[in-house]
Amino acid sequence: MMTALTGTPGTGKTTIAALLTARNMQVVSQKETMAPYILEHDAERDTDIIDDEAWVDAFVPVEGIIEGHLTHLLPADRVVVLRCRPDILATRLRARGYAEEKVQENAEAEALDSILIEALEVHPETHVTVIDTTEQLPEETANAIEAFIRGDAPHSFTLPDWSEYLGRRV
Repeated sequence: MMTALTGTPGTGKTTIAALLTARNMQVVSQKETMAPYILEHDAERDTDIIDDEAWVDAFVPVEGIIEGHLTHLLPADRVVVLRCRPDILATRLRARGYAEEKVQENAEAEALDSILIEALEVHPETHVTVIDTTEQLPEETANAIEAFIRGDAPHSFTLPDWSEYLGRRV
């Protein structure tokens, strides 16, 4: 069984993936699988342009967890979408040294539920769960993910309304 661990940059995917790896779960980063599908680097936005359709078509499913902000596009058995309130997300991304334009772009994507909407275009709702990491400890998030993967916790769609952050700088 393959689980996609996805979310906007800054929601906690890498932190949670490290915790799950420490718990002896098999975790693969999408970065390890994407190199052949990088078309170019957009220096202005400081991001790689990926042929995501070719990546999805060629992807060989893994047993365990595939972590990354595009993994919800893959044919996973379960999808975990990590969320974070846009102003907190912006703080996290600034701490990473993201350019202000990229910070705002990601905060807006989070406020618009972009990743969740894309996930639901590919996967049935019952295969997707949403976890708000804004104030939750990473260990609690990892526990919730493990329970969802085992089938001990149902999918959850407690969706925060972050529309108040649209159109304003955070």
